[in-house]
Amino acid sequence: MQLQTISTDKAPKALGPYSQAIAINGFIFLSGQIPIDPKTGNLITGSTAEQTQQVLNNLAAVLASVESNPNHIVKTTVYLQNMSDFDEMNKVYAEFFGSHKPARVTIEAAKLPKGAKVEIDAIAVQVK
Repeated sequence: MQLQTISTDKAPKALGPYSQAIAINGFIFLSGQIPIDPKTGNLITGSTAEQTQQVLNNLAAVLASVESNPNHIVKTTVYLQNMSDFDEMNKVYAEFFGSHKPARVTIEAAKLPKGAKVEIDAIAVQVK
């Protein structure tokens, strides 16, 4: 049982004392991503759709750093600042995953880090 800390400069650095992801026992546990542009370190302040796309791109970048991809995600948790943005987030989410449909929970959160409208974490199967 070897624990591997995953870190890449292709995704935003952690905002606190946590890892971008941890791999163990064939799974990758991805920390929540918010819509930060990894090149600038700035929050994308656009629509919920634009923020959702950046969040999903960030998750994909973390997976790519260990030669994996979003098709290996088995579960996500989506945190929305406002549940009225569900349809807007869901459209981008559906396009991103295509026919692959991970298990998911969506929760309304009163406040997200840096004032983000969306945050998503994930669990993926590790590819060898």
